[in-house]
Amino acid sequence: MGVNLKDLIPDEARSTIDDLKSLRGRVIAIDAYNALYQFLTAIRQPDGTPLMDRRGRITSHLSGLFYRTINLVENGIKPVYVFDGQPPEIKLMEIERRKKIKKEAVKKYEEALAKGDLEAAKRYAQMSSKLTDEMVNDAKKLLDAMGIPWVQAPAEGEAQAAYMTAKGDSWATGSQDYDSLLFGSPRLVRNLTISGRRKLPRKDMYIEIKPEIIELNKLLKILGITREQLIDIAILIGTDYNPDGVKGIGPKTAYRLIRSYGSLEKVLKTLPKTAFPIDPLKIKEYFLNPSKTDNYTIEWKEPSEEKVIEMLVEEHDFSIERVKNALERLRRAYREHIKGKQMGLEAWFG
Repeated sequence: MGVNLKDLIPDEARSTIDDLKSLRGRVIAIDAYNALYQFLTAIRQPDGTPLMDRRGRITSHLSGLFYRTINLVENGIKPVYVFDGQPPEIKLMEIERRKKIKKEAVKKYEEALAKGDLEAAKRYAQMSSKLTDEMVNDAKKLLDAMGIPWVQAPAEGEAQAAYMTAKGDSWATGSQDYDSLLFGSPRLVRNLTISGRRKLPRKDMYIEIKPEIIELNKLLKILGITREQLIDIAILIGTDYNPDGVKGIGPKTAYRLIRSYGSLEKVLKTLPKTAFPIDPLKIKEYFLNPSKTDNYTIEWKEPSEEKVIEMLVEEHDFSIERVKNALERLRRAYREHIKGKQMGLEAWFG
């Protein structure tokens, strides 16, 4: 879910990308869980049923990961997926809350199906999307077969992606959520894995979703605040660690409070002690010093047709013709945008 900073970010701090080719040559550290949930939510039948193989195993996430990643590489983007590890202790309460919401969504989905309300059924089915360990392992296996690098974070994937971007190992983080900005990512690319024509919820209308870039330093300068103060604002609004935020405080009020008082610590003195279920200063400390690792390598490799076909076609019933055509596109894109440049770097440093 992440913190909702949308109403706080002025248009001047956003740069819309009309053509993915403008990101050619850029390494993007993509929040893997965020992307996989997008694929699970978006790639479904009219009644909300996800794509499945003959054994009833969900394959929506694999379809999205395979075809969307190829699209990125064809445009010259170098993706590296970053997977969540063990969630921090301060997130456990939110995880339990999400489980209850998904359980309730399953009930409402079944009720909507019984009534023949397919639109509601699809909506509740999307809300009940669940990413299992098996799905995550399959995603990693597919990326290996495709020659696409991935990194295992010790905890939050966005924190690790932000760290990699701050180090210069990636140019930006890719996620729908704004949390990577709080974790210190110099750049955030949103809508990277969902760009294109999309139907508006509950409306018979479509809009064109384009990727956008948000630069942290530019945002902070426009707002006249520090990164710590941006974290303070987020905590007042609500984060993954305190999703409800403080009752009655929205983005504009939170911004005004932090600008007026200077810090969360000072604002806390004006709020009731019951305003936070979890110590807000612990949340702030985690955003400033999250768990991260340097134990990773980023290298793109030639895709293995044999392994991809074995996994997608033989194991999960994908169309062999579509998979082979997509693999040819991936091989061509790898050779055009990645292989030569990697060899050039090896020669330079060798």
